[in-house]
Amino acid sequence: MPDDNLLRKRPLLGRMLIDKGLITPAQLDAAIAEQKKIGEFIGTTLVKMNFLTEEQIFPVLSEQLEIEYAKLKKIQIDPQTIELVPAKFACHYKLIPIKKENNILTVAVSDPMNIQMLDDLRLLLKVEVNPVLAGQKDILEAIRKYYGVGAETIEKMVSEPSPLQELKAFKIAAEDLESLAEDASIIKFVNQIILQAVQDRATDIHIEPFEEQLRIRYRIDGILYDASVPANIKYFHSPIVSRLKIMANLDIAERRLPQDGRMLVRLAGKDLDLRISILPTPYGETVDIRILLPSMLFSLEDLGLSKSDREILETLIARPHGIIFVTGPTGSGKTTTLYACLNKINDAKKKIITIEDPIEYQIKGITQIQVQPKVGLSFAQGLRSMLRHDPDIMMVGEVRDRETADITIRVALTGHLVFSTVHTNDAAGGVARLLDIGIEPYLIASSVECFIAQRLVRLICPKCKHQVELRKELLRQLGSEQQEDSSGMKFFEGKGCEYCKFTGYRGRTGIYEFLLVNEDIRELILKRTSASQIKKAAVSGGMRTLRQDGWERVKMGLTTPQEVVRVTQLEEVS
Repeated sequence: MPDDNLLRKRPLLGRMLIDKGLITPAQLDAAIAEQKKIGEFIGTTLVKMNFLTEEQIFPVLSEQLEIEYAKLKKIQIDPQTIELVPAKFACHYKLIPIKKENNILTVAVSDPMNIQMLDDLRLLLKVEVNPVLAGQKDILEAIRKYYGVGAETIEKMVSEPSPLQELKAFKIAAEDLESLAEDASIIKFVNQIILQAVQDRATDIHIEPFEEQLRIRYRIDGILYDASVPANIKYFHSPIVSRLKIMANLDIAERRLPQDGRMLVRLAGKDLDLRISILPTPYGETVDIRILLPSMLFSLEDLGLSKSDREILETLIARPHGIIFVTGPTGSGKTTTLYACLNKINDAKKKIITIEDPIEYQIKGITQIQVQPKVGLSFAQGLRSMLRHDPDIMMVGEVRDRETADITIRVALTGHLVFSTVHTNDAAGGVARLLDIGIEPYLIASSVECFIAQRLVRLICPKCKHQVELRKELLRQLGSEQQEDSSGMKFFEGKGCEYCKFTGYRGRTGIYEFLLVNEDIRELILKRTSASQIKKAAVSGGMRTLRQDGWERVKMGLTTPQEVVRVTQLEEVS
């Protein structure tokens, strides 16, 4: 607690904040009233009540207490300094060591007047302690950065005797793993890993065992980043995987075969739908956790479509029959686009049925079927059964073989509107893919209304966006058309800041390529024309390619040329 004698000698913090115009007297009175109920530091109360941010209040507090204010984001701390203070101590007292000189350890704390904490640190480390001021939020981020996610939990488990430090993963009995997986520390650590992923806006968590380490990575805005975790985590690979298996109702004794499961959890007030996929490797089981949030279900307006493309799509989904194929690689947002289309046309007058693998989002008012290969429920079998339920609109998660493609096309020809996906690099490639798996050209030409190719590009961070000169080599990669169009344009990038995790990007949007199957394209399909020739004809007819659509986002200042180059192939249309 703060020393009253010291505080009386200095101006009151509240008065200083009012004098600097940071708060009003009424706000201070409200904070004091709240502080008396809780008994915490007045500065903490002001931040909790959203009257001030830590960045506003701590420089003033530093002035009042005559203690240095440390901006932790701009300080690089030596790992040897971090090792001086155990993780459990740093987490308990919410402090971070900064440097050690002449037997004096400088530590950043949010409450430098907590004498008991400073005395404990002196006794533990047998050094003099020099406290400096830092925001609690900055300290917690520094703890995660330097110690790793869940460091105090891992440290506690390592300090306790455990067979895991001596036995290899595959030699531990299943019953031992089950008891270890139910340990409070393992439960806490797994929750910390998932919660940190959600806070970082990750879509996937990868837990990957190697010979000498266990690596955890988060996929954020389509790019994988290493999670900061303690090195000792490698000793707890088996109970971590077993804990996830228990949560997903999988067989913890089975470590030789792939397993897939699902779990619904609630963490920090958020409902999470987690899809678990487990694969055996020589060093243990590797895990992918796909994180699905209800807020990730978009409308057509949220997809990033241009006005003209959205009008085309709205016209297509209003048609009574035909197929709309969305194409692109894994992770390009195909399913999100299909769900947005279904959401748009979903009403009580239509019967909509989907068959998916897996069902990613539950949509109210739509009948959704999960593929179950183990019991014989394939896409093709499900499609046959769906027709007996009098649907108006159907969605097939993916056309991956001739039987599924053949039934999908015949369903469209019998008066149903069908949505589906196919894995190709561009829209014209969808035609080639269907021909390759054995579908007759006349069936494609008479049933498919449109092939939509799409990719996801990262958006420039709005907090650190700044104008830059465009590099000539990027222009050459983009193509001659873009080079001619670039004169007089302003280009932007993100410098990298806390808001975007110093990547320069935050969030993603879609870029699209709409290949409408009109009479000219139908003629080319019937002649089994190559995908490149179909693409040339479509571009001549006004189709905007993925790269051209991405260039439009660059011109709008939403993304960078290098990001468009990264996600699109070189255009070969002359």
